[in-house]
Amino acid sequence: MQVNTPVKPEISRINGVALNAADDILSADDLRQRGCSELLRQAAIASGLLSDSDVASTDGVLSEEATSAIETLLDQNLAIPEPSDEACRRYHAAHQAIYSTGERVNVRHILFAVTQGVDVVALRNRAETTLLDVRCHDGSHADDGFIKAASTLSNCPSGAEGGSLGWLGASDCAPEFAKELFGHAEVGVLPRLVHSRFGLHVVEILEREPGVEQPFESVRGAVAMSLRQKTYVTSLRQYLSLLAGEAVIDGVDIDATDTPLVQ
Repeated sequence: MQVNTPVKPEISRINGVALNAADDILSADDLRQRGCSELLRQAAIASGLLSDSDVASTDGVLSEEATSAIETLLDQNLAIPEPSDEACRRYHAAHQAIYSTGERVNVRHILFAVTQGVDVVALRNRAETTLLDVRCHDGSHADDGFIKAASTLSNCPSGAEGGSLGWLGASDCAPEFAKELFGHAEVGVLPRLVHSRFGLHVVEILEREPGVEQPFESVRGAVAMSLRQKTYVTSLRQYLSLLAGEAVIDGVDIDATDTPLVQ
């Protein structure tokens, strides 16, 4: 997950249709999201699924008719085959930790919150410097270093407790945070910043309690859903790339489609 860095105010367009107002300050991801949505809206019109009287907005909100037409457009153009039993079994065998239940981690963190108006570049620099500092301590000093950094730098109330979040299960965390903590074998300060909707985290895993692996038969539906989602994401990216190659695009990078639309 990347931190949304605000882009300079300008009017971006897809085939001459404005994606934003002149005084909008949007993150690069938000601008891409609007660009992808507008590409699909225009494709729906070209396919006869949406009236050409549908009006594009500069606030990123599609009309109900456009949303419905885009869903139909994607149903018609994205081929999502049902994964084979063999493919599901291979995926399950390679990702058994994902399909375990009851895994817990004892974790603490230092949060650098991304808030309105914050200098994201400076914030990232502080977070990266702190990550380096706490990782450079040897074992006898790691605790003191982490506790001190959490108590003085963290934007989370847990800073008063040295950053401790205690024992957590996957359901106790935001999904993007849980993805970095669970299903891995790492213990200690993670060698990377963890990104979440709240900001940037320096994270230390103090202990792990492994979960119980679930047999393939009991999780086949979930495995198949994961594979269908991966295929859907790949197909959508390819379709958006095709639409982008046929469009006149100004002021937005559609190729970097790592946005909520294709996650």
